[in-house]
Amino acid sequence: MSVEALSALGLSIRVAVVATLLDALIGIPLAYLLARRAFRGRALVDLLVTLPLVLPPTVTGYYLIILLGRRGWLGAPVYALSGWSVAFTWYAAVIAATVMALPLLVRTARAAIESVDRELEKAALTLGRSEWRTALEVTLPLARNGIVAGLVLAFARALGEFGATLMLAGNIPGKTTTVPLAIYTAVQTGEMGEAVALVLALTALSCVVLILAGRLGARAA
Repeated sequence: MSVEALSALGLSIRVAVVATLLDALIGIPLAYLLARRAFRGRALVDLLVTLPLVLPPTVTGYYLIILLGRRGWLGAPVYALSGWSVAFTWYAAVIAATVMALPLLVRTARAAIESVDRELEKAALTLGRSEWRTALEVTLPLARNGIVAGLVLAFARALGEFGATLMLAGNIPGKTTTVPLAIYTAVQTGEMGEAVALVLALTALSCVVLILAGRLGARAA
């Protein structure tokens, strides 16, 4: 593979790792709240979280531009104050991957949390545990297999993100070009050898992730 292809592979892995960590920080608490708490606006939150799963990635990317672009609702004030915009940076690729992968983690983790026997949580509460200690010491450990599965799905989705990344981060070689974008560029320019190499590399990496997830799930069982 060329230097550009290796750079794209390294960037994709970095983006996927950071996006998965962000999804874990946001998605696991959100999944718990949706599974165990009734609050005003819950249906709206559930809708907004799930929406990127059903919308075309380019539509989600357009919404991200409206929000974070240089003239966006949040992007414009930031650009006016600092002269910096997140658009067309690798941070934009992370944001796009995070948003697109979040629904997979939330839905999978939520289903796992909802499957936990509430009588076990009630027993912990009667023993003096607070709700959050019960969640950390009882609910989440019992739901760990589903949470691990959600994290793996989120990583895989972030690794293969294309449409929203192209909209918000662009396709700048050595800067925002991830493996899916590099494959698209290679096919468009007739560099089929490099396209095949990148496809095989991404496939192999995905297989490794799934194998590791299977072993991790077996240990957690």
